Amino acid sequence: MIGFKKVPIKSVLIAFLLSIFLIMLLYADFITDDSLPEERIEITESFNEEISEVLSYRIHEVIDGENLSIIFEEFKVPLNIAYRIFRLDKNNLLSKIKPGDEMKFTYLGEDITGIEIIKDSINSILIEITDKISIKKISKDVELIQSFKSGVIKTSFYEAALEAEIPDSIIMDFAYIFGWDIDFIFDIREGDSFNVIYETPYSEGEKVKNGDIILAKFVNRGETYSANRFFLNDNDKEFFDDNGNNLQKAFLRAPLDFAYISSHFNPNRMHPVLHTIRAHNGVDYAAKTGSPVRTTGNGTVQYAGRRNGCGNEIVIKHSNDYSTRYCHLNKFKSGIKKGTKVIQGETIGFVGSTGLATGPHLHYEFKIGDKHVDPVKLQLPSAEPISQNLRPDFDKILKDNKLLLSKLESLYPNKNE
Repeated sequence: MIGFKKVPIKSVLIAFLLSIFLIMLLYADFITDDSLPEERIEITESFNEEISEVLSYRIHEVIDGENLSIIFEEFKVPLNIAYRIFRLDKNNLLSKIKPGDEMKFTYLGEDITGIEIIKDSINSILIEITDKISIKKISKDVELIQSFKSGVIKTSFYEAALEAEIPDSIIMDFAYIFGWDIDFIFDIREGDSFNVIYETPYSEGEKVKNGDIILAKFVNRGETYSANRFFLNDNDKEFFDDNGNNLQKAFLRAPLDFAYISSHFNPNRMHPVLHTIRAHNGVDYAAKTGSPVRTTGNGTVQYAGRRNGCGNEIVIKHSNDYSTRYCHLNKFKSGIKKGTKVIQGETIGFVGSTGLATGPHLHYEFKIGDKHVDPVKLQLPSAEPISQNLRPDFDKILKDNKLLLSKLESLYPNKNE
């Protein structure tokens, strides 16, 4: 049987009154919320998005086989603009691009606004592309700075020239100019002296390219050799002695710079590998592997390959029944093969020790017809002297050179003499 507990009436009454009170409070809140004004917070953002187009550049170096049409297509130059550029190029400036030229393309967003073809550090071609197109050649101002250097040889010309702070390019040019008369390996003696005046082009405070010798003097074993620069025309430069004789000979005295002779021309030499008496029909120049070997005269490659004890060899046929041979090469210069035309002083290969060789060196032979001759003692044929019609111009330059050298020698005497 289920029973119920009796609840006091007082407690029930209290609970009822509390309920009524809570309902009234809730009703009062509801009324109050509706009667209050609504407060609105409005957040606004103002964006002024002005899109600015980006200026950008692309650089391209012209390679062999390219032309402007190919390059323009690659760099998205519109056809109508390319057509207008070609039509405006009445001076054919754009036809002279060559491998190695640098091209700079300027874009504003995706639109091309300019093309610059940089020929060298001084000259460039600028194509401006706006509503109109303009093509113009730009050349920077160039200042030629003259320098005078001198020295006395203690061990080698190269070391003395470096001590005199002569740039490498001028050292090589100096050796090349006098290289027809002086073997800078064999003929140099302690106490030999030299002077050189050269000019270096500068633009906007920066060197544009290597300098160029104006005047040089070399005293070797008491004999003085002079070299005066003279332009036969705007581009054809040669060097002449004080008597107007051309310093250039049909052949260089040696095929290497700053090596030394390890074995002379000797018909009865003991072969260092075979250990038998065997004619040494040339001169051996000891040098580091990879040293550049140059042809001593203009000619045509008659043979380039490997055979017998000579290893990798090159034979060059020159004019007037002369020929030269270069043996034990490590490798040939790219492009050197039978039939290749070469010019005096051009690199044809690199020193090595291929074939019958005890170490890296160059074996060099000189033949007149079928006869081997000693290239060290050979009297080399000369080039043409100053012509009579150019003699007055040369004499004026010679006079100016002598006066300039005399002043510089008095101002800067050689301290080692």
